[in-house]
Amino acid sequence: MQISFEQFLLLFLATLTFVGVSTPVVRRLALRFEVVDHPTESHKTHKVPIPYLGGVAIVSGVLAITYSALIISGNLQFFGLVSSVLLPAVFMGIIGLIDDIKRLAPWPRFFVQNCVGAGVSVILVSTDTLGSPSGNTLIDVLLSVFWIVGITNSINFFDNIDGGASGAIGISTLTLFVLALQSGQLFIAALSVVLAGSTVGFLGWNRPPARIYMGDAGALFLGVLVSTLTLRFDPSPINKVASFSIPILLLAVPILDTTTAVLSRIRRGISPFQGGRDHLSHRLMRMNKSKREAILILWILNLFFCIAAVMISYTPFQWELLFTLICALIWLLLLTVFLRQSDT
Repeated sequence: MQISFEQFLLLFLATLTFVGVSTPVVRRLALRFEVVDHPTESHKTHKVPIPYLGGVAIVSGVLAITYSALIISGNLQFFGLVSSVLLPAVFMGIIGLIDDIKRLAPWPRFFVQNCVGAGVSVILVSTDTLGSPSGNTLIDVLLSVFWIVGITNSINFFDNIDGGASGAIGISTLTLFVLALQSGQLFIAALSVVLAGSTVGFLGWNRPPARIYMGDAGALFLGVLVSTLTLRFDPSPINKVASFSIPILLLAVPILDTTTAVLSRIRRGISPFQGGRDHLSHRLMRMNKSKREAILILWILNLFFCIAAVMISYTPFQWELLFTLICALIWLLLLTVFLRQSDT
């Protein structure tokens, strides 16, 4: 499969346009059928009802542009490979859509996430398409399930402020595109640039003040897809620790947000699945940052770790581990600083 840079750019712009145009359509549908997020809970930061269903536009855009590109380019031999990545994400998006409309209990949804994670992991390991395998099949499957479920929930958790998840995924997937392109992994690069286009197109409607939310349909779809792409991506560093660290760095801020919220809830003796004003965005706003300032800080932090991932991929192998440890220390310092802030 050969793809020029101009074709990658076309994929990005086509998806951005599709999602940007279809988002107001699904917004009107959400308002018509009252699929909205009412600010009735204490952890909500918006003042008026905001429609959900933004995830429908994101999923539709990714599917429409990806499969259209396969048909137009005549690369139908990749239909099965592409579907093996997209269909599990679509399935979780459907579960999320049901949750947006009817409100599912956390544990059944968590069970489904584990089932999807297990299915994807078995496919990755059995087809030898896992980017950085440990060498042990059982360990590879368990680590993959943990990663898919963890990242899916992290993206869902991080969608707690206008533009949070959409902006972060846009930055992360554009970085993954750069990494995949420079290492010749064109399949990963193509899906990454489509995904980036979908989130950037949606961001035009989701940035503060948001006019629509992606809901669980969008967050779960993005979580499964991003986690799968980072698992399939094969980093270039020779050092194994550095190689494993690159996917983690790409999603370091959503992981930081989830870790902070979960640890905060555990020490207060409440369920990690319970909503609350203990996310990074809430903590920044309690530090007298506006909503726009808070999301800008989170985007900058996300960009910092993404740049770090790119730098590690170019760092001489004898320095890879040291650079990785420095990034880990910075992440831990941020975790400590945020945990020392008030939880509510």
